[in-house]
Amino acid sequence: MAERIDQYWRICATGFCFSTFGLGGLLMRVVIFPLLSLVVWHEQRRADLAKWVIHQSFRMFVGLMALVGVISYEVRGIEKLRRRGLLILANHPSLIDVVFLISFVRHADCIVKGALARNPFTRGPIRAAGFVCNDSGAGLVEDCIASVRGGNNLVIFPEGTRTPLSGEARLQRGAANIAVRGGIDITPVRIRCAPPMLTKGVAWYRVPERRAHFIIEVCDDIPVRDFTAGCAGEALAARRLTDFLTEYFSLETRRAES
Repeated sequence: MAERIDQYWRICATGFCFSTFGLGGLLMRVVIFPLLSLVVWHEQRRADLAKWVIHQSFRMFVGLMALVGVISYEVRGIEKLRRRGLLILANHPSLIDVVFLISFVRHADCIVKGALARNPFTRGPIRAAGFVCNDSGAGLVEDCIASVRGGNNLVIFPEGTRTPLSGEARLQRGAANIAVRGGIDITPVRIRCAPPMLTKGVAWYRVPERRAHFIIEVCDDIPVRDFTAGCAGEALAARRLTDFLTEYFSLETRRAES
């Protein structure tokens, strides 16, 4: 009986958290970011402040989810994220992975879908922070490289979508192209959630029987030169790196399933 009551509570608490998140995004769009535009005229300074606001907002959201008992979490190796100019690649088991990472990373940038840049709840923060939009076409890789070289910490989920519960990680080659063409080492992050929560194809109110516990592990950097040295061309190097990352993150998927 106590377990059932706890589960019902977590359904209500999850709905409350996401409602708060949506209202917060709308508030930032109609109040905070227009105010930033009026007060801060320098575009780069305004983008940096917007990133800081989003970082702090996501920290509060993660804290709220933990406070009301929806999740618990632990972070390992967080000191490795206290640098600038990182290319952060992570697996993607849950809907809130990006919220976790941006809450831990200062000067975070990310690639967002064009639809989110037009969504009334997310449009303001995305535009104000200058996040990279994935509908920029052939210039997307160059935009990402420029972001990292400019001191941002670019967060990418190479799968492009949440990992299916029944499948291995299937990575797209875009993240490897950024690393290879930019000569940028990779900071990998492995995310684990047990029991699974907010997974692909599962409605938000389908909460697990017990509170989900997230483990976010920041691993040692992967030198990109290990894949470019002696390689005949960038395309082949990106393919080799993608194959390596596929196995690297698939190990985490198999760990979560065991």
